[in-house]
Amino acid sequence: MARGRGGASTPKERRKVIPRRRYYGKVSREPQPRRNEEIRLSPLRVIDQNNKQVGVISREEALNLAREASLDLVEIKADVRPPICKVMDYGKYKYEQSKKKSQKTTNKANEVKEVRLGRSVKIDKHDVGIRVGQARKFLLEGYKVMIVQRFRGREMAHPDIGFERLKQVGEQLSDIAKVTRDPNMSGRQMTMMVEPNKDKVAAYLKAHPPKVGAKEEEVAPEEPDEDSQDLDSQDLDADSGSEVEASA
Repeated sequence: MARGRGGASTPKERRKVIPRRRYYGKVSREPQPRRNEEIRLSPLRVIDQNNKQVGVISREEALNLAREASLDLVEIKADVRPPICKVMDYGKYKYEQSKKKSQKTTNKANEVKEVRLGRSVKIDKHDVGIRVGQARKFLLEGYKVMIVQRFRGREMAHPDIGFERLKQVGEQLSDIAKVTRDPNMSGRQMTMMVEPNKDKVAAYLKAHPPKVGAKEEEVAPEEPDEDSQDLDSQDLDADSGSEVEASA
């Protein structure tokens, strides 16, 4: 109890409690089409629920047409005169659109892009950097990426070169991706699988927002390596020489 001027006790004033606002979830920021009474213009070009052209009619006639079918009148093209509206079940339309969007995201996550590090292990460091940049672009878009290192001729005797290169590529992409399959030799090529890390990709895009109108760096074409061709030709010469000696 607090005391007043004359010594009499007065009840302590309570602090006003501001009620919390109720959370109704995320609010969609995507522009929504006008529907039913939200449509103000008249006349309207109307398409019915069976995709048939009704023609140009007044706003009231269009609303009555939608009410009779127990559906919604939705403005699908507002930048023309008269605006184009369609009679449809708007809730069903929104559900189908969200379903298509989720299917696209799922397909992208399951699709694998392939990035080849040239036609042999004798590839310039600059070209490797370009291909790493291409792999980074695919990963930021949500794709899985398979990095491929090919071998030619006597390079097959040195798989450690390809292993080290793929390991370096994985380290360069570690800020946005993770290696899901270590380098593995199969025939004349070694492959490694990487996929995007969602948290790291989100942090990277926040720190490096994409530049509008930026030109993509072109990937150098894969040309046959002269040294690899020389090695192959030497092998062929050696084989042909041994055949001549055997016939003699």
